[in-house]
Amino acid sequence: MSAISRPRRREIINALRHGTVPRRGLEHFAVGMERFERTIERDLADVALGSGCFKAVRGDYGTGKTFFARWLRHLAQQHGFATAEVQISQTETPLHRMETVYRRAVESLATKEWADGAFRALIDRWLFSLEEEVKARPGFHGGDAELAAEVGELLEARLAIVSATNPQFSAALRACHRARVEGDAATAEGLLAWLMGQPNVGADIKRKAGIKGELDHFGAGAFLRGLLEVLRQTGRKGLFLVLDEVETIQRVRADARENSLNALRQLIDEIDHGRYPGLYLLITGTPSFYDGPLGIKKAPALEQRLHVDFGSDPALDTTRGTQVRLLPFDLERLVTVGVKVRDIYDADDPERKAARVTEPFIRALAEQVTGKLGGKVGVAPRIFLRKLVHVLDQVDEHPSFDPVAQYKLDIAAHELNPDELSAAGIEQSVDDIELDLNRKSDPKP
Repeated sequence: MSAISRPRRREIINALRHGTVPRRGLEHFAVGMERFERTIERDLADVALGSGCFKAVRGDYGTGKTFFARWLRHLAQQHGFATAEVQISQTETPLHRMETVYRRAVESLATKEWADGAFRALIDRWLFSLEEEVKARPGFHGGDAELAAEVGELLEARLAIVSATNPQFSAALRACHRARVEGDAATAEGLLAWLMGQPNVGADIKRKAGIKGELDHFGAGAFLRGLLEVLRQTGRKGLFLVLDEVETIQRVRADARENSLNALRQLIDEIDHGRYPGLYLLITGTPSFYDGPLGIKKAPALEQRLHVDFGSDPALDTTRGTQVRLLPFDLERLVTVGVKVRDIYDADDPERKAARVTEPFIRALAEQVTGKLGGKVGVAPRIFLRKLVHVLDQVDEHPSFDPVAQYKLDIAAHELNPDELSAAGIEQSVDDIELDLNRKSDPKP
């Protein structure tokens, strides 16, 4: 564990303390991912050569879909990819609004070098490289105006394939560079925000680039293509994009759900047809999305594209299929993760930590948490790790604390999510029951 910095250790533990999946560092306590690694690396190698790839992940709550997706993001970054993660939401990020998906993807864009603000950093690097290329031309001795003009022409040439379908992406970049050269920071920042898909950019700023309106669903596809070009020209192998929790589209209105399913089908087809070279798209969803009446079964064409024959023995699953399934935790895997998290914990007294929070104690805690949740190991990881971190905190702060003798597990209903409440057999209140007021009641006899 010496390879993990203290800030990264604390970042991981803080996330687990809050009951959330850490943004980074998952590779340090991932268990059971090895079987996917070789296939994913082969796919990434193909995408790096200019192809596109799509993968669908299915799993019940507790199988670690978000964890798996973030672990893959780390793997992709190690192979030279930029990454982005978008949480699909029926209100904030609906799947049928590609402009919103694009905006969230750009906001979360990250690379091995930049965990935050990667889009701005990459644009800065790209424009600087274009300037250096122009300045290195034999006989170039121009001033700022000539530099801006020649960089603009070079930029247009580099983005010609994008401009053929939507010239606004390159036009905004060219005007952004010109504004920087002229020292007009407000215009440059406004155009950069517009390129990121941000709404409410002033009309006067857009007018300086000869563009108008807001980014729409169709324009977002061209902007994604432009982003892939910029990534390639700044030395990135491509973009690894995660659309997490796509099952949320089952809870939207019928028309929005139909549009979302159709948008996903179109995106898969466009990847297959080569429109997005360098894009690796991964979606995650629960089995109900793949098998239920309100999921992909509502869109037969999409269902056909995602269909995989899963046999009765998960051990024989192929990792190369369009759709792969994650398996729930078992007790041994849970204990292994617990030991890894204990070792990551940045204790003031590492020896006391190891002596008090032993593997037998971790196993006993895992068994107790699982027992409280109806014996369902698959829904236990989040609460188990949260309780384990709490014990580690007590051991680290109080030298006399002996968890074997003094710790008593207590799980309150308010700290459980709906899946955990169901596993624990805890009844929700009447106020929590969702009523379907649109369903027609049975006729009275």
